[in-house]
Amino acid sequence: MSVYDKYEPVIGLECHIQLLTKTKMYSNDIAEYGGLPNSHVSVVTLGHPGTLPVVNERAIEFAVKLGIAVNSDIREENQFARKNYFYADLPKGYQITQDKTPICTGGYVSYKLDGVEKKVNLTRIHMEEDAGKSLHDIDPFETLIDLNRAGTPLLEIVSEPEIKSGEEAYAYMTEVRKLVRYLGICDGNMEEGSLRCDANISVMKKGSKTFGKKVEVKNMNSFRNVQRAIDFEIKRQIDLLEEGGEISGETRSFDAVNDLTFSLRSKENANDYRYFPEPDLQPVYITQEYINKIKAVLPTLPAELFKTYTEKYKLSEYDALQIIESKEVAMYFNELVKHTSNYKGGANWIIGPIRSYLNERALNFSEFTLSPEKIAEIIQLIDSGKVSNSVASQTIFPALIENPSATAEEIAKQKDLIQNSDSNELQGLIDTALSKFPEKIAEYKNGKVGLLGMFVGEVMKLSKGKADPKLLNQLVKETLEK
Repeated sequence: MSVYDKYEPVIGLECHIQLLTKTKMYSNDIAEYGGLPNSHVSVVTLGHPGTLPVVNERAIEFAVKLGIAVNSDIREENQFARKNYFYADLPKGYQITQDKTPICTGGYVSYKLDGVEKKVNLTRIHMEEDAGKSLHDIDPFETLIDLNRAGTPLLEIVSEPEIKSGEEAYAYMTEVRKLVRYLGICDGNMEEGSLRCDANISVMKKGSKTFGKKVEVKNMNSFRNVQRAIDFEIKRQIDLLEEGGEISGETRSFDAVNDLTFSLRSKENANDYRYFPEPDLQPVYITQEYINKIKAVLPTLPAELFKTYTEKYKLSEYDALQIIESKEVAMYFNELVKHTSNYKGGANWIIGPIRSYLNERALNFSEFTLSPEKIAEIIQLIDSGKVSNSVASQTIFPALIENPSATAEEIAKQKDLIQNSDSNELQGLIDTALSKFPEKIAEYKNGKVGLLGMFVGEVMKLSKGKADPKLLNQLVKETLEK
């Protein structure tokens, strides 16, 4: 048994969700990515004397949406607190957050990993504001500060320490991102910093009831890097313990180039932040009536869509998961099945030709211009036997993209693609083709059934590729067996 098998990792994640509000958490400054450095700030964001913060109502609405989606308890009385610490990109010298009264407590996030459903319970979700950004790679001698992000609304989702590997963390974060995108509260773009994650990692001997000393890892800018950092940190801690060393409670950063973590500073405790109630903000009260109103307009979420796709539409779990991975794809599919009852065909077109078309051109699904009705028209042509699937995907589909005002059938007729499904006409072609191969017919009848493909191919040539393949196979077989 490997030494690593003697230990059990204990991992909790803190996900910071940057909200898609127009303005900041406590001011009317613009909250958007980009812009000239330090152009989205005002005296309120900078905390000038005499200025007063005001809570962003839309941020509260988004927090309630998320709380409902993950089955949290939503707090009635919400107070705000000052978290005091000094960073160069924290202009007020403190962050307005929630300490003792998080807006959401409890709840869980479910996800699938290797076909098995897993669940991570949540400790809390609280509202707070973001800090600015320190830029270390523009000037070789100085750190530059951009305060545009300072004050942007955040929700912090704190999980229970129930995650056991980097792979589980990756799957959990993927589900969180999917959820916030479906809710329309965050774009989930980790590369822009709108979804960030800190991992609290410790290890303990299997069977132990006492957690090991916790290490926090920050600055991971992709889901894959979260997984890599966790896997490295688990191994580092076990190696250190096996060598007789001790784990230091510290904050570490991840170096993606060298695939390792390194120490930043000793870990702060809650009392280091000197939390106290924010004197400039009154408590916010959330009524059950308010919660019910938000619940009534909540969009259909991935778990419910998965159930509909697998139970009502009889899709495989794989197909359903592929479609619900993106809200845009799922909404497209939902519209598509209004125009066709061939649900499997609809899924195949989205996962197959449409995805291939977008990937080849490096396009997002939002840039796909063909309406669901047009895809339904193509499916109808195939199902009615008028065109083959290959002709539809290779010829009709690209032609429709070029000329979306036409119908699929019009294009098929213009390009002379309609299959010949006339039994009498096909029978004449079959008789002509078979008359050339009396010896081969004798071989077929003596058991060489593999010749069927050759006979079908000969008839297909005579039809100039327009014979209905399914009908043609059937008629050739019937003719040979007379």
